Amino acid sequence: MKTYIKDNAIYVYLCTFLITSYLSIYNTSIYLYPTLEKIYYKQLAWYTLGIIIINIIKKINIESILKYSKYLYILNIFLLLGLFFFGIEINNSKAWYSFLGISFQPSEFMKICIILLDIYIIEKNYKNKKNIKNKDENKVLVILFIVFLIPSILTFLEPDTGAIISYLIITLSIIYISNTNKKIINKLIIYGLITISLFFLFYYLFQDMFINIFGSNMFYRIDRLINWQSRSGMQLNNSLVAIGSSGLLGHNNIPLYYPEMETDFIFTSFSSVYGIIGGIVLIITALSFDLYILKLIKKEPNRYNKYLLFSIAVLFFYQHIQSIGMTIGLLPIMGITFPLISYGGSSLISYLILVGLIINIKEKA
Repeated sequence: MKTYIKDNAIYVYLCTFLITSYLSIYNTSIYLYPTLEKIYYKQLAWYTLGIIIINIIKKINIESILKYSKYLYILNIFLLLGLFFFGIEINNSKAWYSFLGISFQPSEFMKICIILLDIYIIEKNYKNKKNIKNKDENKVLVILFIVFLIPSILTFLEPDTGAIISYLIITLSIIYISNTNKKIINKLIIYGLITISLFFLFYYLFQDMFINIFGSNMFYRIDRLINWQSRSGMQLNNSLVAIGSSGLLGHNNIPLYYPEMETDFIFTSFSSVYGIIGGIVLIITALSFDLYILKLIKKEPNRYNKYLLFSIAVLFFYQHIQSIGMTIGLLPIMGITFPLISYGGSSLISYLILVGLIINIKEKA
C-alpha cells in the first residue's frame, strides 16, 4: 500500500488539492454575488478540463514541447498586447479577455512559456555541454533577460505586479540550476539592484513625474507595496480576524467578508472554516508537494528535465509562500493565487499544465 501511494503520490496530491479547492470555494458562496455563488461547479469543470489536458501532455515528448516553445511565447506576447485593445478591466487591471462569459488571463500562461523557452534557449546553445559557461554565456543571459523583459513590460502596464515577480523568479531559478558562471550571476544581481534602486529613487524624488508617466493607479500600487506593514486595510484586517477567531477547529461558516475571498485570499477562507489545524495541514501539504517535485530531480537523468522540474518547484514554492504570507500580514498583498486551490480557470489550467509536465517526466524516467 505504501509503495502504491509513493508511486502515485502526484495523483494523491492532485486529488487532495481538488477536494480542498472545492470545499474552500464552496464556503465562500454565501458572500459572493448571485452570478458567482455557483462557481464551485465551474471550478470542478476547470479541473475536469485540466485533467484531460494532463492526459494529453503526459503522452507528448518534452523535447517536442520545448521545440515549439518560441511560438507559444510569441503567441502569448500578442495576447498580452491585445489586452490594451480588447481586454476587460477587473479590479483596475486590464489583464483579461472575456468571451461568452469565460475570462482568460494570458499572464498566467506566460509563466509556462518563459519556463519552456528559457530551457529551450539553454538547450540550443549548450547542447552536449556539462555546464553553461565560456564565451557565449553573456549572450545567452542577455537573451534570457529579453525573454523576461518583454512580457514584464506588457504585464507591468496592465498592471499586474504579482505576475512580473513570478516571471523573475522563474528566470533566476533556471539561471541558477543551469550552473551559470557565478561571476556573471553576481553582475546580474548588482545590475538588477541598481535598476530597481533607480526606479524607486525616481518614485520617491519625482512623484508628480512618476504619476504622469506610469499613472496614479501604478503609483498607488507601488505605494501600497512599499508601505504594506503600516497599512492594514479592511481586506487584511478581516482576513486576520477570520483566521484568528477560527480556533483550532474553525467556524461552521466564514464569519465575515473580505475581497477576493475565492481567489487571492482562499487560504483565509479555508483556515477560517477548518481552523488553525486545517490551515497548518494545508501548509504542510503544499510545501510537501514542492519538496516532492524537488525529489524527482534526483532520479531524473535528463539535464533539461531537471531544469524544468526545478523551475516548476520554485514557482509553486514562491506562490505558496506569497499567497499564505499576504493573508496573515507577513508579506505585501499582491494578486497571487494559491496554486491548484484558488478559483480561476486561467490560473488553475496553467498549473495543471505544469502538473502534466511533471507527470510526463516522472512516468518516462
